[in-house]
Amino acid sequence: MQKKYISLFLCSIALIQIKLSAQETVYPVGPQAGPVVITHATVHVGNGTVLTDASVAFDKGKITGVGNSVSTAGATVIDATGKQVYPGLIVPLSSLGLREINSGVRGSNDFQEIGENNANIRSIVSYNTDSKVINVLRANGVLLAHVAPMGELIEGSSSVVQLDAWNYEDAAYKSDNGIFINMPSLLQRRGGRGGFMRQASGDPVKEAMNKIETIKTFFTEARAYLQEKNHAENNLKFEAVRGLFSGKQKLYIRANEVKQMLLAIDLGKSFGFNIVLVGAAESLQIAPLLVENNIPVILDNQHALPTTEDDDIDQMYKLPYQLKKAGVLFAINDANDQSKQRNISFNAGTAAAYGLDKEEALSAITLNSAKILGIDDMTGSIEAGKDANIIISDGDILDMRGNQVTKAFIQGRDISLDNKQKQLYERYKHKYKIN
Repeated sequence: MQKKYISLFLCSIALIQIKLSAQETVYPVGPQAGPVVITHATVHVGNGTVLTDASVAFDKGKITGVGNSVSTAGATVIDATGKQVYPGLIVPLSSLGLREINSGVRGSNDFQEIGENNANIRSIVSYNTDSKVINVLRANGVLLAHVAPMGELIEGSSSVVQLDAWNYEDAAYKSDNGIFINMPSLLQRRGGRGGFMRQASGDPVKEAMNKIETIKTFFTEARAYLQEKNHAENNLKFEAVRGLFSGKQKLYIRANEVKQMLLAIDLGKSFGFNIVLVGAAESLQIAPLLVENNIPVILDNQHALPTTEDDDIDQMYKLPYQLKKAGVLFAINDANDQSKQRNISFNAGTAAAYGLDKEEALSAITLNSAKILGIDDMTGSIEAGKDANIIISDGDILDMRGNQVTKAFIQGRDISLDNKQKQLYERYKHKYKIN
């Protein structure tokens, strides 16, 4: 009997070892060990400036020098001759780490709560640093992401994360920087495809206005609560939006239709909130109003049909250029459920093909995103004093034909670019003896 238990124990150990050996070896790296200088590179600063045959120096996670006369004394030198250097790309809105597989596997999804008001829900505590998607994004140059929950009306708080971390505490780059709400549609549709759908039954306007009143009532009550210094008991939902009233948080409002956006602007003015429009498919129609009120937008997905039948078929492709021309601050996103933000640079490339200058397109996925998220003092461009969030590419980061990220640094740490897709590529290349 004793021999039987010993055999079972040894078999268990063997199985554990096999399982562990099969796991990925991609894990976070430690702090930057010493000064590093990238030399002889074409440096795309992120603010529109391009430096040729330039160097970038960084130490202790911070950029210490950029230009043509940077000292290499005592530093590890990376020769980037013929390569392109960019700021790390920033996903301005994502369910990364909250949503692994979109459908069919409920256990992989933790991005949404039931109920209309989930103001106290914090996306950061559900962020899964072991997501397989993270490593794929890093290999495509994405180093930071703005992670937000989803819901019916008041969705909860969002946080910015860096993509090289053991747990959500390590990942937090700027915690609880915003509150998300979902503005009800006044033109609810059902059936059909794309934006061309039949109007839903009932009175969508009345229903939507009732929900908007629910939102306004909540913020009115929250303001009254926060004006009082002492409370018999804390209200977690009211406490969660304290930063909105103090200006420390922004209110991100999902809205695509003109009427939705006008109501969103009115909501922001009523309570003195700093708002950001998310989606904003019809934002061009109110561009002067956005500029007047200093309201930026996050464009969800350029590879989509227009919202109305009267729009040009390529309207979503042209929208970034049109907003830039109108003076609206915007960021470009990749909200496609299949691509999972890995094509964000190519969305920016599409915008460049439809009017945007290439460096303006780069800013739309780096510095502009940082400005909108309130982290431009730390990242978004390659400038002295900012975090060393840097990528090196063999080709144009905006062009899928040449983009090949060879190195990436998050706060100066030389991170791994290995991922599940690369491992599968090598696995089957070996199986079929492909050189």
